[in-house]
Amino acid sequence: MENKREGGFCSRHVRDPCRSFGHRCGRLVKEQRAKFYILRRCVVMLVCWHDCTDS
Repeated sequence: MENKREGGFCSRHVRDPCRSFGHRCGRLVKEQRAKFYILRRCVVMLVCWHDCTDS
């Protein structure tokens, strides 16, 4: 099977670079949002636990 070449690259790698870049960025944003959510929940839990032990 022969790959067509466009500018020295295989056509399957040149298909749609913006779409794959957008997909990677979207996945990174989603991952970071999840990490911040977990971090925020942990901080809130620690602050509430600290408040309860002071009473």
